[in-house]
Amino acid sequence: MQHLPNLLSLFRIIAAPVLLVLAWYRLEDWWLILLVCSLISDIADGLLARYFNWSTPLGARLDSLGDMATYFVVPVCAWWLFPHLIIQERLFVAIVVLAYSAPVIASLAKFKRIMSYHTLSAKAAAVIMGVSILLAFTTNITWPFRIAAVIQLLVAAEYLLITKAL
Repeated sequence: MQHLPNLLSLFRIIAAPVLLVLAWYRLEDWWLILLVCSLISDIADGLLARYFNWSTPLGARLDSLGDMATYFVVPVCAWWLFPHLIIQERLFVAIVVLAYSAPVIASLAKFKRIMSYHTLSAKAAAVIMGVSILLAFTTNITWPFRIAAVIQLLVAAEYLLITKAL
C-alpha cells in the first residue's frame, strides 16, 4: 500500500502520451476524462504520501516527472482540441508556458537537473490551474484561467528566487 502514491505518479507519467494520442484523434470527451483522472491522481498522491508518511525521494521525483509530463502535454493537446480558446487567451497561455518553463530552465542551467521544491504555493496554484482549465475547456469561461495564470507567474518567481538562493 505504501507504493500507492508512486503508482499514482506513474499513472500520470503514462497518461501524458495517452492524452496526446486522444487529443490528436480529437477524442475530446475521453481526453477530458483522462485529464480529470490525472489531476485527481496528482492531488491524491501527495495527500496519501503525507498522511500515511509514505513520502520518499523516489516518490517526490516521480511526482515531479508526472507534473512536468502533464504540464507540457496539456498546452499541445489544448491547441489541437481548443484552438479558439488558445488564440483567445494567447497572452495568458504564454504567461503559463513561461511560468512553467522558466524555473525548469533555471534549475537545469544552475544544477544540471530539474529541481522541484513542492512548495505550498505551487500545490495551491496547481489545483487552481487544474480547475480553471477544466472550466475553460468545458464551459468557455476563461476568467479563472487568467487569474490562475497570474498566480502561476508568482509561483514561478518564487521558484526562481529559491533556485537563485540555493
